[in-house]
Amino acid sequence: MKLKELESCLQQVDVFEDPKLLLEQYPTSPHIAARMLYTIHNSFDDIESRLVADLGCGCGVLSVGAAMLDAGLCVGFDIDEDALEIFSRNAEEFELTNIDMVQCDVCSLESDRFYNKFDTVIMNPPFGTKHNKGMDMHFLKTALNMASNAVYSLHKTSTREVSITMNV
Repeated sequence: MKLKELESCLQQVDVFEDPKLLLEQYPTSPHIAARMLYTIHNSFDDIESRLVADLGCGCGVLSVGAAMLDAGLCVGFDIDEDALEIFSRNAEEFELTNIDMVQCDVCSLESDRFYNKFDTVIMNPPFGTKHNKGMDMHFLKTALNMASNAVYSLHKTSTREVSITMNV
C-alpha cells in the first residue's frame, strides 16, 4: 500500500465525539499515523504478518492502519469503553478481521501475562500533562515488557531525553 493511500484510508477513521481530558484522549492525526506505520512497515518490516499491540489505542487509528498493512493480528488496549466502542465500529466499517481489542488499564497489566507476547508494540500514549505526570513512561515500560522485537512510540519533546535513555 502506498503512503498516500494509507493516509487517505486513515482519514476515514472515526475519532472521539467527546474526548475525556483526564485520559488525555486526542486523536493521532492520519498524517502522523500513516507516516509512522508506513516507516515501521517499509523500513523495518515490523508489521506485516506480525503480532502487533497498540497501547492506549483510543479509536484505533494505529490499529486500523497496522491491520491494513497486513499485520497478522493487531490488538488494541485501552481503558475507556467509549473509545473501544468507536474502535469496534471502525474495525467493522473497514471490514478488518485481523484486529481485536482488550479493555484494561495498560499501567496495571500483569507483567507475566503479556511478557514478550507481541512482536511489535505501537502507541501514542497519554503524555502525562493532565494530572498524570510520567504516564507515557509507564506505557513505555509496559510496551518494552510486552514486545519481543520492537516498540514504536510517539512522545512529547520534554520526555525525549528519558525515552532515549530507556532505549540504550
